[in-house]
Amino acid sequence: METLKREVCDANLKLVEYGLVILTWGNVSALSEDGKFVVIKPSGVDYSSMCPEQMVVTDLSGTVVEGELRPSSDLLTHLELYRSFAGVGAVVHTHSPYATARAQAELDLPCYGTTHADSFYGAIPCTRHLTKQEVDQAYEANTGLVIAETFRHRKLDPMAIPGVLVCKHGPFSWGINCKKAVENALILEETARMALITTQFSPQAEPAPQYLLDKHYFRKHGANAYYGQN
Repeated sequence: METLKREVCDANLKLVEYGLVILTWGNVSALSEDGKFVVIKPSGVDYSSMCPEQMVVTDLSGTVVEGELRPSSDLLTHLELYRSFAGVGAVVHTHSPYATARAQAELDLPCYGTTHADSFYGAIPCTRHLTKQEVDQAYEANTGLVIAETFRHRKLDPMAIPGVLVCKHGPFSWGINCKKAVENALILEETARMALITTQFSPQAEPAPQYLLDKHYFRKHGANAYYGQN
């Protein structure tokens, strides 16, 4: 568990390095190998003083089993994602500006080109609004449930589209481990920035054609992938 604490702490600090968070915004969590525990950033702790010993360990019901600090207030959202999406080993939440602005505008993030297609197999969805009742009762858990609902209703593969925009809130991303989840958070933010610039140049810009999306996604992630070094 100590190794996982270091990984989670380092991943949270990467959010600062990549310019994805300011102040105490954002959080990273990871699932233990046995799938029984989650390690997550403590709530409201400044990144400048953060250390692995401060990471909080909970079980999948959210009960703290190790750590003296309160876990991130978004813990229950993370837990719902682990329960809903098989294969997810780490979850990231930020309030990075371009992705968050798109979530506030209630807009999906289309795949306008190959930069997006290399990592996300299609548009990154924006969820529906949470209802007042969902906000008033179990807000964080319901946020996770609404994310899962979005992927289920749209028949999307969460491992092929490892990110979402929560309406009026901001982005969540995930991956098989902390490194990949943080990388997906960074790519989501950059593609949101590029999408804004694209539509400023051409408000009528169309998403990339399916054959181009297929080529770029599957050359990195398909059965016969050939991108990078084996």
